[in-house]
Amino acid sequence: MTIQFLQLQDMQDKYGEENFAVLGFPTDQFGSFAAGTDQEVKDFCQAKYKVSFDLFSKIEVNGEQAAPFYGYLTSQDAPPTGKGKVEWNFEKFVLDRKGHVIGRFRPHVQPRSKEMKSVIEKALAS
Repeated sequence: MTIQFLQLQDMQDKYGEENFAVLGFPTDQFGSFAAGTDQEVKDFCQAKYKVSFDLFSKIEVNGEQAAPFYGYLTSQDAPPTGKGKVEWNFEKFVLDRKGHVIGRFRPHVQPRSKEMKSVIEKALAS
């Protein structure tokens, strides 16, 4: 799954000048994928995957302690996944310029997938 860091960085590089931004929100809710301090996670991602997109402090994405932003994201019925809890790391949400969730993709969907690119490019064209 960590190959997705490279693909997400590619998306940032490709669409960044069109006011597109990849935002990373690490969490410890799914094992130790985000082990270490916030700075250690950021340093690791920058060193190993050359990530330059914004990585925020670790947050909760599910449950009573979920960050309010994730409460909003998971309450939206966005295609193709719909609403509901985050299942695992690298679940991806696409928002339009007004902050509406227009796409939600489970971890198995690669950032370079045709379906994800299509949603992003449609949002950028509007």
